Amino acid sequence: MTSFRPCIDLHEGRVKQIVGGTLSDKGQGLVTNFISDHPPRYFAELYKKDYLKGGHVIMLGTGNEEAARDALQAYPGGLQVGGGISAESAQSWITAGASHVIVTSWIFQNNSLRMERLQALKDTVGRKHLVLDLSCRKVGQGWNIAINRWQTITPVQLNPKTLDLFASYCDELLIHAADVEGKQAGMDETLIEFLSEYCSIPVTYAGGARSVADLERCDAISHGNVDLTIGSALDIFGGKGAQYADCVAYNRKHS
Repeated sequence: MTSFRPCIDLHEGRVKQIVGGTLSDKGQGLVTNFISDHPPRYFAELYKKDYLKGGHVIMLGTGNEEAARDALQAYPGGLQVGGGISAESAQSWITAGASHVIVTSWIFQNNSLRMERLQALKDTVGRKHLVLDLSCRKVGQGWNIAINRWQTITPVQLNPKTLDLFASYCDELLIHAADVEGKQAGMDETLIEFLSEYCSIPVTYAGGARSVADLERCDAISHGNVDLTIGSALDIFGGKGAQYADCVAYNRKHS
């Protein structure tokens, strides 16, 4: 069954909801849906209280390390963490309380996939502690992995062969549909169906979900094989489409 996966997105040390495609190194054109008055620890403690596991803490840019560690300390073993993590820093995040480290950009260099870096991550923390974020953008009739805060589109396509390759190195996959992330304009259902058919390990989709009904929809079209993150639409993040309490109830009903 599809499960609701929570998130804590950090930007400049604060919990925010950002339209993914507007995030850049220069900070120009950034569109922010929500900035919380609560520290990240507040949300980590909330997820712990409601027995939500597998949520991801994403550090969007620099200056978020302290905030991320504070969240992990509040819910040790219950959250995954990503954003600027390399083989050199990965183990420190596991030690800080993360169940998994989430990595994308570091396994690429000069826009090319570096298999030795992927192997180094696996050797450092073990496959069971590694999540690969294969966030992507639409290219033609398919999707290509996007790195550097989703601003750089790599030549690596999401296809059955690449999904099998990445699955051999990690415990889970996380897929942000960057073109619809944060817009609350609907999920990329074609991508969800594709992931359901070709992912051999657990996978979480993020991007465009706007109501609890989308959990049911994701479950139906993925045959229960794809978990779903709801961010900007959640009431705890200033949204109006999805009640956090309803998402928790959904998980309890289907557990």
